[in-house]
Amino acid sequence: MRKKLSVTIIALNEAEHIAAAIESASWADEIFVVDSGSSDGTAAIALEKGARLLTREWTGYVDQKNYAATAAANDWIFSLDADERIPPALADEIRSVLATEPPAHAYRVPRVTRHLGRWIRTTDFYPDFQTRLYDRRFARWRGRYVHESVVVDGPSGRLKNDLEHHSFRDLGDQAKRINHYSTLAALQMYEAGRRTGPVEILVHPVAAFLRNYVLRRGFLDGTAGLTISLMNAWSVALKFAKLWELQQQARRREDLEGHEKPK
Repeated sequence: MRKKLSVTIIALNEAEHIAAAIESASWADEIFVVDSGSSDGTAAIALEKGARLLTREWTGYVDQKNYAATAAANDWIFSLDADERIPPALADEIRSVLATEPPAHAYRVPRVTRHLGRWIRTTDFYPDFQTRLYDRRFARWRGRYVHESVVVDGPSGRLKNDLEHHSFRDLGDQAKRINHYSTLAALQMYEAGRRTGPVEILVHPVAAFLRNYVLRRGFLDGTAGLTISLMNAWSVALKFAKLWELQQQARRREDLEGHEKPK
């Protein structure tokens, strides 16, 4: 018996992307958009494109995605970001999996990113496997500030066809996102008890560059591959530098509190 599918999209000011995302999922049984109070017309576009819409205050990536899955009409979910597209080959593969009782409770999908004028199939950008197709009765989103992921009770499978990702408009946009996510990543590491020093701040970015450019063949993408490898290394450097900064701020607070205590 065919399993019905709900494609869920969480959105905030995604007018640039939401129409194309919904159109790429038009074959699904339901498209459910959870909007967090967009001011750019995202909600109106979603309704115009035939999606079911609910407005909900932003509560974080994990909680928002779990809510979308819970409120969807069907047990089988494909979680789609607004800047992603489901191409026909992937849509056909998903329909084939759901045509009968699927052997797994969730499926990872390779994601390919378009950046600097081309599809990047090298560096850490690819295959960038993401668990997006899952049965909500056996899976849920977990995480804190960054790197949210689906945790599955039971067997998982893997799809072959790519999910398309239109992540960055340009290098300036990428730099802004690196700054934002490195702050969240540093805070997440700090709260987990991770600490750093000059050796890690120096070594980790170099290792990230070599992994991206050499091991994951960024050199095959020419200047684009070199640029992405450098940007990924900078992201790592910024994350550890911000972690060190959090440590210094905590020590200053402790020193201040120590001076203020009565003797």
